[in-house]
Amino acid sequence: QILGKVYAVLSDEKQRAVYDETGTVDDDAEVLQDGRDWLEYWQLLFKVTVKDIEDFHKSYKNSAEELADVKAAYMNFKGDMDRIMESVMCADYTDEPRIREMIEQAIDSGELPSFKAFVKESKQKMMSRRRRVEKEAKEAKKTKDELGLGGENDLQALIKSRSRDREKEMDNFLAQLEAKYGNSAKKGGKKTSAKKRK
Repeated sequence: QILGKVYAVLSDEKQRAVYDETGTVDDDAEVLQDGRDWLEYWQLLFKVTVKDIEDFHKSYKNSAEELADVKAAYMNFKGDMDRIMESVMCADYTDEPRIREMIEQAIDSGELPSFKAFVKESKQKMMSRRRRVEKEAKEAKKTKDELGLGGENDLQALIKSRSRDREKEMDNFLAQLEAKYGNSAKKGGKKTSAKKRK
């Protein structure tokens, strides 16, 4: 909505002139009330495909950017591998040995301090993390299969599916409100008419 508002102001000469002069925007201006589906607009404008994501994964892994992110996560979370693995982009449990090695090399070279949470992590905690992420991966695959994802339009299909789910939730919510308050209103009406008859 904010991006839509910015776009509407910048693309309208009058609104832009007003903003340049005063630094404010007329919220009631017609140009800002066009009813456009901005979510759909931005999705079309910045279309991201599955291939784009896969290409990013390939270029990110083993890059200087990934190394910097791993080091930053290590420092931020004081060596807690659970949180490091959750925060580093594109990482799954198969990347853990590689990420652990990156951290160990940085500790050995003196770039990073040796946090107890990292160097003394128990095997039990490691196994627990692995089991958890394997379970999550299975659930993600199951959801993907249920949604019928698997092609170039994966993201669009997922967005549409989530949109339908939200609409369904809203319909259910409204139906519950109607059932709860609609029935009580009717009951109240009957009580009133019963009193009148007395």
